[in-house]
Amino acid sequence: MYPNQRLIIPVIIYTVRAGDILNSISARFNTTIQAIMQTNQLENSSLISIGQRLRIPRRPKQIIDVNGFTNVYGQAGAQHVREVAYDLTYVSPFGYQMRADGSLEAIDDNPTIQAATSNGVVPIMVITNFPATEAGTQLAHTILSNPELVERLLTNVISTMRNKGYRGLNIDFENVAPGDREFYNRFIQRAVSRLHPEGYFVSSSLAPKTSANQTGLLVEAHDYPAHGRILDFVVLMTYEWGARKGPPQAISPIDEIRRVLDYAVTVIPRNKIFLGFQIYARDWLVPHQEGQEAETFDMQEAIRRAVQHNAEIQYDREAESPYYRYTDSQGRSHEVWFEDARSAKAKFDLVRTYGLRGVSYWVLGYPFPQNWELLADTFIIRKR
Repeated sequence: MYPNQRLIIPVIIYTVRAGDILNSISARFNTTIQAIMQTNQLENSSLISIGQRLRIPRRPKQIIDVNGFTNVYGQAGAQHVREVAYDLTYVSPFGYQMRADGSLEAIDDNPTIQAATSNGVVPIMVITNFPATEAGTQLAHTILSNPELVERLLTNVISTMRNKGYRGLNIDFENVAPGDREFYNRFIQRAVSRLHPEGYFVSSSLAPKTSANQTGLLVEAHDYPAHGRILDFVVLMTYEWGARKGPPQAISPIDEIRRVLDYAVTVIPRNKIFLGFQIYARDWLVPHQEGQEAETFDMQEAIRRAVQHNAEIQYDREAESPYYRYTDSQGRSHEVWFEDARSAKAKFDLVRTYGLRGVSYWVLGYPFPQNWELLADTFIIRKR
């Protein structure tokens, strides 16, 4: 097979059985009565007979954008992109940390960008206000409250994008002080004003938020209506309920994600929203003690551990997430939460139900073959 080759997909033929009606047939094949009638040129939905052969139309796939963040640099990061490039619209190397003088700390992103562009994936530059060891609240205030530093930072961003070959920008400012909310809104407006004329798109990453008046350092400065109005799209970081340093629970529970989406779609256009999806698993010691950190690894390792310890995998229907418990060789109890094809399908169903722009993965490099197979079977991935 080769790119742009046209393949003929065989149509499904169903033979009508005793007791069949079009309603039950359409439900079985996830299509509609009208689609079956039109495909088979039926004039009356009740006029089908036992033994009649019906052509079942395939349900049209939704076309979506898919973004993948990566936090591995050099050739290793490039390989992560190549492994799943067919299923990506964008790749976003994380990230350029800004400095208090408006400059940017360099990262080794050239191999990743080259791997992306050579495989039809659009590279997005990411800027952030926090290193691994700090919240970044003061740094955000220093930049956002100073118009001169804002201009200097954006000048450096544009220069980097030109030199590296980036096509768009993602702004991931977290832990911004509530009092700096309007400064942040002015910043994204200024970013759009400067980058759009240069041919670049601008997006942001937003903390999961369920109402306009929700409190907390992580969410208060993230003004959903403003970001939805000003920016080209946003990434909702709908994960990390099961945090590395928190107690064991589903990392991206569907019930919590749905609450975020119920609010988001009232203030942000649906075609601007990416659903965040983490593709890693976590193993906590239980009972959880404050200060303990969970181990993070890939889904395949989660399955290996379940097999190794003969653990029975459970499935939480409310969170739509699999989990299990086991005892290690030292007699310690563990609880593991991860993702599988069932939980991935539940998230994809949200994308379709809410009519979202697409999915954004955090973070490439964790093998999860079930996800990529299901993604390609469920959607058509837009290539730009």
